[in-house]
Amino acid sequence: MAYANKIISHPKTGQEIRFVRTAKDTAGQVLEMESRFQPHSKEPVPHYHPVQTEHFTALSGAIRVRLADTILTLEEGDTLCIPPNTVHSMWNPFDQKAVVRWWVEPALCTEHFLETGMGLARDGKTNEAGMPPLLQVALMANKYAGEFRLAKPPFWLQRVLFTLLSPLARLKGYRATYTEYLD
Repeated sequence: MAYANKIISHPKTGQEIRFVRTAKDTAGQVLEMESRFQPHSKEPVPHYHPVQTEHFTALSGAIRVRLADTILTLEEGDTLCIPPNTVHSMWNPFDQKAVVRWWVEPALCTEHFLETGMGLARDGKTNEAGMPPLLQVALMANKYAGEFRLAKPPFWLQRVLFTLLSPLARLKGYRATYTEYLD
């Protein structure tokens, strides 16, 4: 369960997130975090949030942001607002660590999604790029479709594919969330 000042990290990407205000703290209105991006991180999979607005303020260093087909650099003091349904990704290709204040509204279950993804990575259940296996992705994509969607393939195809894969994923022992990551 996320709480103020809880830190989660992703050993493959080097990203670290400190929760500032959680969904519980704000009655579900906002999830506020501080994220640290290690130097020379790789661009993650482009994604979007169907109903959430994201706000970013660069506190130190710089990060790259892909918004659809445009690439921006967010430097110390810069802010960025990403509206719902906008495909994006963020990473740090630069030589120094970057720190970003980041909040999403509404909070929904984003903190559980982040805790699950980083918990899987911490336990070595992801590939070298930090992605879980396809069967794990299927369950998480179905559970968190209101918070997070992959940019490709089209969402309707993801729904069909992930719905078909979900029974097999559960038979293989995968779950959409793991209580040990939400502690």
